Amino acid sequence: MSSSEALYDRQALTRNRLRSSSITASNFLLEEVAQELKERLLDSNRSFFKSAIVTGNPNFWKQWMPDAEILKDDDILSFEGERYDLIIHAMCLHWSNDPVGQLVQCKKALKPDGLFLGSLLGGQTLSELRQALLVAESTVSNGVSPRLSPTVDIREVGNLLQRVGLTLPVADASKLNVSYGSVYHLMRDLRAMGETNVLKRRMKTFTSRRLFLEVNRIYSKNHKLEDDKIRATFELIFLAGWAPDISQPQPLRPGSAQTHFSEVLNNINENLGPFSHLDKEKQQDE
Repeated sequence: MSSSEALYDRQALTRNRLRSSSITASNFLLEEVAQELKERLLDSNRSFFKSAIVTGNPNFWKQWMPDAEILKDDDILSFEGERYDLIIHAMCLHWSNDPVGQLVQCKKALKPDGLFLGSLLGGQTLSELRQALLVAESTVSNGVSPRLSPTVDIREVGNLLQRVGLTLPVADASKLNVSYGSVYHLMRDLRAMGETNVLKRRMKTFTSRRLFLEVNRIYSKNHKLEDDKIRATFELIFLAGWAPDISQPQPLRPGSAQTHFSEVLNNINENLGPFSHLDKEKQQDE
């Protein structure tokens, strides 16, 4: 993808990450994702001897998996010549200008039957802030500007796994609800995590204080919790897929079935015994 077509300003993203790395506050999103990935690796019941992690937060992930090779999430991933049996794309796919290209590179770098795990922010992330910004800016500025990244639907991301040729693909999501004292506390946290706006078409002038006040008012009005704090939603999407290998379960060839579907239905009705007529009567009544 050319720089003129790119959605995100990668230089601004790098600056944000460098700034966040100097802040000592813990990144609860990375900690949540790391715990989930750890459980999924244990569930796989596999041993991995050569691993790589693609990330924009190298210090965190190097501590989490010291033996893994850490790769920066550049457009061209710098995998070594030897292929890997595990590649983790950790919380940076939502900042990629070419997510399909990132997945293709990961798939090519895997050994046969190697595992790919991915994590990224999903479309429900900061839905409350998105709504408050839209209403506030329409009121204060008589228009809206790009302040948050476009949403990513889990079905769209899941389809990418099959598109790039990974087998046994799985995509699922979980929501994390976090409370904050105000929208200012939320924005400070986003800044500390390096997750602030880097859209190329973003407004590059200072935002007026009046807009922030209106955003905080609307946010507090619509999403206040019982303790007078506000709720912020983070959706975490997790991806899993395997590099193709002949040892994996293969789908049957169309037309190769040995039993006709009608025979299966007849067997089901026979096994129902005296209750086999109930569904038929119900259909007739309807």
